[in-house]
Amino acid sequence: MTMRAIVQDRYGDAGVLRQDQIAIPRITGNEVLVRVHAAGVDRGTWHLMTGTPYLLRLAFGLRGPRNPVLGRDVAGVVEAVGPTVTAFKAGDEVYGVAPGSFAEYAVAREDKLARKPANLSFEQAAVVPISALTALDALTIGRIKAGQHVLITGASGGVGSYAVQLAKAFGAEVTGVASTQKLDLVRSLGADHVIDYTQDDFAATGNRYDLIIDIAGNPTLSRLRRALTATGTAVITGGEDGGGLTGGMNRQLRGLILSLFVRQRITMFVNKESGSDLVRLTELIEAGKVTPSVDRTYPLDQAADALRHLAEGKVRGKVAIAI
Repeated sequence: MTMRAIVQDRYGDAGVLRQDQIAIPRITGNEVLVRVHAAGVDRGTWHLMTGTPYLLRLAFGLRGPRNPVLGRDVAGVVEAVGPTVTAFKAGDEVYGVAPGSFAEYAVAREDKLARKPANLSFEQAAVVPISALTALDALTIGRIKAGQHVLITGASGGVGSYAVQLAKAFGAEVTGVASTQKLDLVRSLGADHVIDYTQDDFAATGNRYDLIIDIAGNPTLSRLRRALTATGTAVITGGEDGGGLTGGMNRQLRGLILSLFVRQRITMFVNKESGSDLVRLTELIEAGKVTPSVDRTYPLDQAADALRHLAEGKVRGKVAIAI
């Protein structure tokens, strides 16, 4: 049995992607075979496609990707389950993390899936897992509390669009940073205040924040510190253009070291991609407190165009691929 899939033999831009017929993957143990209805596109997918920063290749393949099928976010229907799986059965609608989700079938570990929110389409559900889990982890690591003043850079992107909504759900007063064309989206997500980074520097406004979720723009540590209260926390979740070898990791590591000597806390984390956290997100989504923002949906054979659209930096929220 074969399936359609988007594959790559080498690292590079979207031109390395092609659609092919490959074998449907087999499952064992705690694995779940998902018939994919939709997949999400995020910045992490772009990094896996390009193999940058180069440190990623230590985990995913030095000369080329070990898993030639792109994609990680998934939403679909359980086709079959491994012998130790107890949480799901064939026919269940699920969403979560499944490496190789740009295909008609993908395999996920049982603990990386959850029941799909009943009020979401498959396309909406597919753009939730990695970005929303990253936002949730960032706010948790940041020790968010009700009544805090929270600043979110990159507030119109995948992670940022969820961070704004989750911070509001947790009772914070939220300021979102985005470009002029995306301020309306950030307001619609529930942000109390917005800053247009093309016009204003968040570190020069005079406002101080208890928590900064730094997702985009690579602000220097000194700028982050200027915008924090005396004992505030900055959580660095990413940052593009930080160098080909380590990406933004050098800034994150310097922040951890600096935190040893100052009252402010600058930290980072590794996304757990936990199924139990997906269950928590499902509850918030079904309660109407979090809603995915889908910018565009592409068919599977146009996955390369979806990655190009992402790379252009024009995406408002997330991009989905329908299968």
